[in-house]
Amino acid sequence: MTREEIVAQIKERLGAKIVDFHEKSAKRYYVEVRPEDVPEATRLIHKELGARFQIASGVDTPTAIEILYHWAFDQQGFVVTIRTKLDREHPEIESVSSICTGTEWIEREMWELLGVHFKNHPDLRHLLLDDNWPEGKYPLRRDYEK
Repeated sequence: MTREEIVAQIKERLGAKIVDFHEKSAKRYYVEVRPEDVPEATRLIHKELGARFQIASGVDTPTAIEILYHWAFDQQGFVVTIRTKLDREHPEIESVSSICTGTEWIEREMWELLGVHFKNHPDLRHLLLDDNWPEGKYPLRRDYEK
């Protein structure tokens, strides 16, 4: 499948679930979906269209916690990022680790550093911080104070 065919499949199959679609360049696309649609978007991009999981990232913005899953289409030479925005006060989203096991560790990292609860994650425990780290203190949050 070509890059154009893959992008067309994503647009067609996710349809109205796409909140925003942004083509940053011929090699970089951002597809924003609601949090509840991230598993479906992941299944489509990873399982059906064959993209390789690169990494995920979380960002604390002034209005939301953004989660971005970055997927590489290596043969076609481009990346698709699935982006979603979570409520800052109660950031919660379904884990996609059952769809792509490679996401398990980075979801753990976002859980402990940003306070994002990944529902149905198989192993939410500290990865980087000490096990005695105070609950409710997230070092990558804007409001974190030492």
